[in-house]
Amino acid sequence: MVMSGGILYLCGTPIGNLEDITLRALRVLKEADLIAAEDTRHTRKLLSRYGIKTPLTSFHAHNRARKAPELLERLRQGASVALVSDAGMPGISDPGAELMAQAVREGFRVVPVPGPSAALAALVVSGLRTDRFVFEGFLPRRGRKRALEGLRGERRTVVLFEAPTRLLATLADILDVLGDRRVVVARELTKQHEEVFRGTVGEARAHFTAHPPRGEFTLVLEGGAGEPVSLAPEPAALAAEVEELQAAGSTRGKALREVARRHGMRRRELYGLVFGEDTPGK
Repeated sequence: MVMSGGILYLCGTPIGNLEDITLRALRVLKEADLIAAEDTRHTRKLLSRYGIKTPLTSFHAHNRARKAPELLERLRQGASVALVSDAGMPGISDPGAELMAQAVREGFRVVPVPGPSAALAALVVSGLRTDRFVFEGFLPRRGRKRALEGLRGERRTVVLFEAPTRLLATLADILDVLGDRRVVVARELTKQHEEVFRGTVGEARAHFTAHPPRGEFTLVLEGGAGEPVSLAPEPAALAAEVEELQAAGSTRGKALREVARRHGMRRRELYGLVFGEDTPGK
């Protein structure tokens, strides 16, 4: 049941060129009571370009625990909040997903205002199959090869995000785990220095070794042709992942959920493998 009162708008914003914004998004940003932005400095450039003077507040990975309750309280008071990411659609590989989920759980109206997406822009320009694809976001900093092994039997086109500092290492791991298949590496899409490299993984690695990677990257990887491979990590390896997350500050429950998500497992199944018990702990 949808509550009366506040509305959370998920507003797509340009991934580069500031002209890539819809008339509807501009109207919502002007009429909202508050704009919650992942990077207020970046968003101010957009607002200044279009003369929008709506109050602005930050909402990012480092303050979400404190700011999410404040934004939810504004919704309870009947305010309209426009959520924007650094670029593209909020809720895709950013903390906006958590706020959106909380707003849905509390019964607030959540309205998408569609806009640019680096994942879709790279996919459609890639020249690879677009009829079936899977979006994997950023690979984990640790356990990257394990995550790639889970894609070994994936026949659909795979879309990934990657940071410039990790691009070469990721390409090397893709080559090692998945082989030298076709890949498209899109850099700085819609910006002045936009680049779309098409070739094999090995060729991409050689290219970006010779031309040090800069900017934001989206990788579009050709799907495999083999049968799906069943990969069941050893319980000891799973337990190590859970312990690593707990050591970093996660509760056992949150650590279990994250590791289960990484491996496409049910939390109860993971708990049984790690702790040898039937009922997940809190």
